[in-house]
Amino acid sequence: MKTTFIILALSTMFTASAAFAHGKEKHEQAADAVAAVERFSSALGAGDLDKATAELDPAVLILESGGVERSRAEYLAGHAKSDADFLKAAQVTLTHRSAHAAGEFAWVASESNIHAMKGKEMLMVVSTETMVLRKSAQGWKIVHIHWSSRRASAEKH
Repeated sequence: MKTTFIILALSTMFTASAAFAHGKEKHEQAADAVAAVERFSSALGAGDLDKATAELDPAVLILESGGVERSRAEYLAGHAKSDADFLKAAQVTLTHRSAHAAGEFAWVASESNIHAMKGKEMLMVVSTETMVLRKSAQGWKIVHIHWSSRRASAEKH
């Protein structure tokens, strides 16, 4: 009876340790994916397109305001500069972020308030962002971005 209890206790302990280690690994993977998203966002906001580009997979798919850019090269030739210019002059406040990693893929969902001048008008925007990342030999790379935004109501700010 005592031996059965010890075996049961050890079995439970090893199973719990493996589950905890697996959960910890997923948390660390998600944190690494979030770090890649933060590097991209910081570089874009600083106008450093070379650093921002380093976080994007060459075949990244970007959806924004009903438009589509189907590669890193297309984004760089299109909206990247205007996105960087807008973000350089904006105050971005992250209000919520969640992330999950499983295997070679991770997703990071972010919500932000953005304040920026547009001409003489203060523009207040609520922005949502979803990024999907794939783990490669070079680390986490962003393979998909979906940006969506709307004007914020004045009473919330």
